[in-house]
Amino acid sequence: MRLTVAQALVRFLANQYSERDGIEQRLIPGCFGIFGHGNVAGVGQALLEVAESGELPYHLARNEQGMVHAAVGYSRMRNRTQALACTASIGPGSTNMLTGAALATTNRIPVLLLPSDVFATRVASPVLQELEQPYGYDVSVNDAFRPLSKFFDRVWRPEQLPSALLGAMRVLTDPAETGAVTIALPQDVQAQAHDWPDALFAKRVWHLARPVPEPAALARAVAVIRSARRPLLVAGGGVHYSEATEALRRFAEATGIPVADTQAGKGALLWDHSHAVGGVGSTGSPVANALARDADVVIGVGTRWSDFTTASRTAFQDPDVRFVNLNVASFDAAKHAGEMLVADAREGLDALTEALDGYRVEQTWDVTDWNRVVDESFHLGHQPLPAQTEVLGALNEEMDARDVVVQAAGSMPGDLQMLWRARDAKAYHVEYAYSCMGYEIAGAMGVKMAAPDREVFALVGDGSYLMMASEIVTAVSEGIKLNLVIVQNHGFASIGALSESLGSQRFGTSYRYRSADGQLDGATLPIDLAANAASLGADVIKVRTIEEFRAAIATSRASSRTTAIHIETDPLAPVPSPESWWDVPVSEVASLDSTQQARKTYETHKAAQRPLIGKDRP
Repeated sequence: MRLTVAQALVRFLANQYSERDGIEQRLIPGCFGIFGHGNVAGVGQALLEVAESGELPYHLARNEQGMVHAAVGYSRMRNRTQALACTASIGPGSTNMLTGAALATTNRIPVLLLPSDVFATRVASPVLQELEQPYGYDVSVNDAFRPLSKFFDRVWRPEQLPSALLGAMRVLTDPAETGAVTIALPQDVQAQAHDWPDALFAKRVWHLARPVPEPAALARAVAVIRSARRPLLVAGGGVHYSEATEALRRFAEATGIPVADTQAGKGALLWDHSHAVGGVGSTGSPVANALARDADVVIGVGTRWSDFTTASRTAFQDPDVRFVNLNVASFDAAKHAGEMLVADAREGLDALTEALDGYRVEQTWDVTDWNRVVDESFHLGHQPLPAQTEVLGALNEEMDARDVVVQAAGSMPGDLQMLWRARDAKAYHVEYAYSCMGYEIAGAMGVKMAAPDREVFALVGDGSYLMMASEIVTAVSEGIKLNLVIVQNHGFASIGALSESLGSQRFGTSYRYRSADGQLDGATLPIDLAANAASLGADVIKVRTIEEFRAAIATSRASSRTTAIHIETDPLAPVPSPESWWDVPVSEVASLDSTQQARKTYETHKAAQRPLIGKDRP
């Protein structure tokens, strides 16, 4: 079959399928892209040829980073059983995808990136937007994808395409090794014709594995858990990706072990379950953090053990604490010198439940007081501007159980993990591995594409909105209805609060005019994000009070069009304490008294930090 490399690529992708638990579906159901001279006549032409047949639907994005974020949102919502492709032109078009690649790989989410590249023949080098290096003519900006990708290849010749494609699909469907997958495509090679074997385009089904626990490893893990008097389970994103929420519930109810969650794991056990104790770590609940401090065995299921989860390794204070790590990736299972149980989360939890028959701990925790604190935070009545916690509370109460909230960066992820009450396993979508400003709107679009039967709410602060609002246009053009909540506090609220706590006095964190003395402390800038959202095609509702905000949520939900609700909040309003810590180093030497005092506080917390490499004493 004689086709160009780009045509062969598109035809191959259209015939790839994934399967798990007997459910078969398209592995690559669509392609985002922005065309430039590097891909318009190659991949762009190939996508045009199949446009009417719908073999590989094309979605025109407005920002290359944004389209990768959307692809991540889509795949995460589909529990990593599907991935979207992203095509970009040479040079800046492709390097715009670098941040998205890092985000995907950090989050262990599969995306297929197709950056365009320099001429393989070098017939006219240097071409437009080519970066030259005197030490090697085979180097291009796309080599920057190598450390960000779980698989990288560059197709210099048509004969290399089949092996590159098969390698890419292998990693996209590997639950232990997935992330950004990059195939760089030189401009001239995209348009080059070649005679392909028919077998390349046959339907191919990639089976997503559910590795079962190795019996000896299971026995070791069970022995550790049975020795525990104060165990705690920490549920991570792997519980969701494995669709193991019911297995987790059965485990908790059978053993009595309390379940805390990470940002990615929130909703793995619904908030009102008797064994759910909320988020753990730097922005967790005091209930979960108290259990963590005293735990003698900590069971991590599908978690990366980030610094926010471990409170920078201060959360677990028992000197003899031991870890049991159930994870499909041995890399994560080995962390904190844990007893490694390398397996699928669902298979592992079911095996543990059966093997722990007869073992049960008594309930020692009580969430009543904490629930009262959350209720108070949701209904502060703060004046003259509402508190951010009131906005979250109103949204939590007005959204339906299956509606999805999407967030990523700023002060809201911390408030959400601490306060949000997840009533559905897939209703909480906070990207906090890379915590990328600008993810929210684009990621929400991907979530909505993956779950069109759900209402999706993107919570975006003014800082994140200014980073990337462009995909509002994509959502409007594609008829993808989003609910946007724009929280305006005239600056970087999260970093402002962090700056103050570190003795840096909120320097450079507010959106203000430069004053006559040269400082950024003049009047507040007249930024009108509502007008901006309207200019991009969204319907806009501006509100001032929480009562108006509640009404606006109902209006937005009922609409068939992308709607933005704009509300201004007080960045200095109170937030409950998680009774935890996060390690952000403070200057050892400073002339400012505020910094000197912050350093003393830092050293106090630092003294509680532990290496977590085994028992502290023999």
